Amino acid sequence: MSKKQSKTQRQVQKDQTRKHLIETAFEQFAQKGLTTTRTADIAKAAKVSHGTVFAHFSTQEALLNAVIEEFGARVSLRLHELAVRNNSLQDVLAAHLKGLAEFEAFYTRLVIEGRLLPESARNAFIIIQSAISFHISQAAEREMQAGTIDPYPIHLIFNTWVGLIHYYLANNDLFAPEGSVLERYGQELLDHYMRLIASKV
Repeated sequence: MSKKQSKTQRQVQKDQTRKHLIETAFEQFAQKGLTTTRTADIAKAAKVSHGTVFAHFSTQEALLNAVIEEFGARVSLRLHELAVRNNSLQDVLAAHLKGLAEFEAFYTRLVIEGRLLPESARNAFIIIQSAISFHISQAAEREMQAGTIDPYPIHLIFNTWVGLIHYYLANNDLFAPEGSVLERYGQELLDHYMRLIASKV
């Protein structure tokens, strides 16, 4: 085996370990909280040494940032595909709901604990929300121009939508104490929101 091949295999293994740590951190942060989960908890759940975590992420904050960025990449990718293909606003919002539902427990923690996070983690979350807002605004602007929804400032289009979702997620103990809020109410929230902004002319 050549040195180059060996190095490539080591890099593949390193990448796989990093991915495994991120997936495990998703689960641990969702179950135990973003601010209370320790790197030791993640190492134990991932069945690796504590030092392995720090070999890939210099600090707990770096690991949290990586998890938030991975979440954002997965959710925004589908929205980007739909937005550039000129899909309807309802299609884009439905895809947003579907993406959030895949990470509902983790996203709920972000909503509830967001203000307690380190600045770098808050900034990572804000960047994700900005990207999602951009994709939603592309679809909304097309429909405002077509007259299918009433004209609103773009920030209200996004913030009203996200505010509705966040209210239900932050109060999941009331709305779906033993299950998924988005599975139970997602379609109803989407239908209600579309009625609110539909053209009244």
